[in-house]
Amino acid sequence: MSFHYVYLLRSMVEPDRYYVGLTRHLQSRLGEHNRGETPSTKPYAPWQIEIATAFRDQAKAAAFEQYLKTHSGRAFSKRHF
Repeated sequence: MSFHYVYLLRSMVEPDRYYVGLTRHLQSRLGEHNRGETPSTKPYAPWQIEIATAFRDQAKAAAFEQYLKTHSGRAFSKRHF
């Protein structure tokens, strides 16, 4: 069984900086962020996982990721994570 993970990263050098993403391989994706392989996160590496949520359904995971990237999703994240 495979899961799709929606994850929220926090920069360890700039703790007010967050990144939301979606992956099937959580630890390897974190490694990519920390090695600077993702241009949008490279300046703020290293990163740590603040929260990760596993979904069996890829469409539900993608919808949740998109929600977390909206204004109300960012407010939700601040309140709960």
